[in-house]
Amino acid sequence: MTGTSRGRLIGLDVARCLALLGMVATHVLDERTAGGDLTTAQWLAGGRASALFAVLAGVSLALMTREPLRGRPLAARTAGIAARALLIGLLGLLLGGLDTGIAVILTYYAVLFVLGLPFTFLGVRVLLPLTVAWVALAPVVSHLVRPHLPPRGFDSPAFAQLADPGQLVSELLLTGYYPVVPWLAYLLAGLVLGRLDLRDPALLGGLALGGFSVALLATQVSRTFADPAVAAENATGMYGVTPPDGDWSWLLLVAPHSATPFDLAQTIGSAVLVIALCLLAERLLPRPANAVLAVLFGAGAATLTLYSLHVVMRTDAVWPTEEPSTYVLHVVVLLALGATLRLLRRRGPLETVAGLPVRLARRSVTPAGEPQRSGTNR
Repeated sequence: MTGTSRGRLIGLDVARCLALLGMVATHVLDERTAGGDLTTAQWLAGGRASALFAVLAGVSLALMTREPLRGRPLAARTAGIAARALLIGLLGLLLGGLDTGIAVILTYYAVLFVLGLPFTFLGVRVLLPLTVAWVALAPVVSHLVRPHLPPRGFDSPAFAQLADPGQLVSELLLTGYYPVVPWLAYLLAGLVLGRLDLRDPALLGGLALGGFSVALLATQVSRTFADPAVAAENATGMYGVTPPDGDWSWLLLVAPHSATPFDLAQTIGSAVLVIALCLLAERLLPRPANAVLAVLFGAGAATLTLYSLHVVMRTDAVWPTEEPSTYVLHVVVLLALGATLRLLRRRGPLETVAGLPVRLARRSVTPAGEPQRSGTNR
């Protein structure tokens, strides 16, 4: 068992908070300046924030399943995680029906969690090469299959789409904004991270350097081979996947939300860099500073609640018409609520509800009188 079993890793909460604020930035701030250049916020967060969110999902799944189990305890844990994903998926369908202009990630996130469960039985020696293979091959499979699928019909999965389950499954897996088949690469990368000793400063330094190198290499190789005009045109991102027109040159792009091999590699590298730096900061800072960090970035421990709140805030009935200047208000609200929950030692309300199946499953197989393990950063 790795050192990740000893208490909550504040660095992961910091990384989750950064992912949340980055996703809010892509929803609220302008993508380009008045002169047509890419804004700093879009360059930093476009495609990377949601990828960081997905890689962190893999880390969480790894931590939830790090204890080797067999028989009834294993079945109960698996059922609890699947039920948790179902609740998150239903929440995503509910939020997807709101008029917000946001491509809600939660239903995709839930499917990602369920499809990732079989991979939790694998060790790092298998997961690492599998992740590399998935980054390279899943976009190719998607490129071959998508021309034979119906075009995407909606921005976010919603309850109304349950009337056409074939279309819904097609969008969740391959044609939607966060297509699960290529995005499984993010979860696999997170599983690799979650199986490592995330308290080892030397390892974290190596991960930071490795993540930066992968992101830089993917970007440079893409720039070398991709058409510069096409790359510039799509610099603000696509809508989840490349056009299904049979043109293989699309797979050379590193554009946000394109799910190409270079996009997946770059955003995974960026996510590993951010996670490693956040955990390294936790290792290097004294305990009082970490206590302050935990409060300032407390939103990272309640991202399900606060992301959902952000989506609701985007509706006209709750929040004024969106302008870039309102980003500061979003940040203040989310950080303030996160800090309050942390100071009160409370979980987010949606985290409490979504985590109930896992807690019930654990309780059903824990002998009376034996303390239940609370886990780490789930």
